[in-house]
Amino acid sequence: MIRKKGPSQIDTIISEFHYSKVRMELIKLVRAAIFCALAVGMGFSLMLIPNVELITVIVFISGLYLGIGWGTMVGGTAIFIYSGLNPMGSGLAFPPLFVMQILGMAMAGAIGGLVRPVFFKKEFSISRLAGLFLMGFSITLIYDVFTLIAYPISAGLGYAGVMAALVKGMGFTVLHEISNGLVFIIAVPRVVKYLK
Repeated sequence: MIRKKGPSQIDTIISEFHYSKVRMELIKLVRAAIFCALAVGMGFSLMLIPNVELITVIVFISGLYLGIGWGTMVGGTAIFIYSGLNPMGSGLAFPPLFVMQILGMAMAGAIGGLVRPVFFKKEFSISRLAGLFLMGFSITLIYDVFTLIAYPISAGLGYAGVMAALVKGMGFTVLHEISNGLVFIIAVPRVVKYLK
């Protein structure tokens, strides 16, 4: 008669390690879903106010808190939902713009993860606040350039069409970038100090 052995200590340790790793990924998934829902909700709540939005800063903070991969996923998913289901005009109506929106916002989350060592701090000096303003300004500039060039590139308008789109959109984009820079200065330090 062969006796069946129970799990060894090594099997138990491996099993517990695997369980804790899966549990940590589940916790990050839930946190990412919360950030995504918050970004979409804030997007819809401010959609009638031109050039003021909180989606970018929320996605950036998700990258700071959860890392590059999760921040990228939050950014892409949040803008996919917000733009795709927007009652003011769905991004699905113009796929090249929709793709550029997703890429731009996914980059905002990835950049948040990349700069985590610099900005995931409990206290912010003047130089860090200036850096936050530049982060908000730069990330928004990247997003705006992506979305502005989507039409001329997809329509085959060439270099002249791209330049015309950038010049025509300059007034709105500069206002958008400055407002996001200020939003980053106000929001990021206040939120980060409560994240563990």
